[in-house]
Amino acid sequence: ERGAGLPAVERIAYLAELAGVQLAGINHLVLVDAKAPVSFFAYPGKKSYLVPDDCTVHQLSTPAQDAAASLEKLAQALGAGLAQPLLLAPARPGRPRGKLTAEKVCKAVGHLLPENAIVIDEAITSGLMLAPFTAGAPRHDLITLTGGAIGQGLPNAIGAAIACPQRPVLALIGDGTAMYTIQALWTMAREQLNVVSVIFNNASYSVLNVELERVGAEQAGAKARSQLDLAGPELNFAHLAQGMGVRGVRATTAEEFVWALEQALATPGPHLIEAVVPQSLSGLKRKLLPWLLRSLPSLPPAVAKALKRKIAP
Repeated sequence: ERGAGLPAVERIAYLAELAGVQLAGINHLVLVDAKAPVSFFAYPGKKSYLVPDDCTVHQLSTPAQDAAASLEKLAQALGAGLAQPLLLAPARPGRPRGKLTAEKVCKAVGHLLPENAIVIDEAITSGLMLAPFTAGAPRHDLITLTGGAIGQGLPNAIGAAIACPQRPVLALIGDGTAMYTIQALWTMAREQLNVVSVIFNNASYSVLNVELERVGAEQAGAKARSQLDLAGPELNFAHLAQGMGVRGVRATTAEEFVWALEQALATPGPHLIEAVVPQSLSGLKRKLLPWLLRSLPSLPPAVAKALKRKIAP
């Protein structure tokens, strides 16, 4: 759960180098219903276990135990009731305008997110700015992908809508991930679930293009690149949705997207909004990223943390 009136919680970054910057200097790591963090991918010559060598790990509760009760007992033992928590003030970003980008989609979500929503985040690279734009939004639950296993976003939205039929469900899904379980749209229509699915169509498995650069395959051939391309034939998710009984629209401007999201949130039943956007990490940004990540260990900690917040807020 996150949003206005709750403490700020920073997610561990997807990229291992950025996660290392976040965890640097931590002496004690308490695991609550969680395992120690590891990187999504393994890289030659790089650590996959992200906990600093001099950090002591404490397992407060396992997934089979009561996490909330464990935290309450820990707070009592430490006298945490006397502390004044730092709570997020209500804050929403302004209404975006102009050509649609993934960042503007995230801004629109923060602008319109309803109270008590359940947000499914499987936007991958397109969702980089979701956290800062929704931090001060009305309270909501956030469900993210686990371990880099894509394809669970649309089924997760079905489960959330069935479990909590009175709550709005907003699923933010990448185009590549959507194709793993696109038949979930038919189930949403059959059960008339209150789910708004936003598909980021950047015509690419963008995150895997980033990974090619990170393993030094900058000169990958046309065949390798084509395996990560979703442009031929072009996918039209609005038409796919309509063919399965879900109201589907396509947005190419911020104004179109905001209007579509307002309408979808106000109308019961399943909706799909196809957001046609450029890749969030492409061109010079993508080429500079591996160099920047390699440079982090040599930078002063304050500079490294500032760069981390710039790349992955």
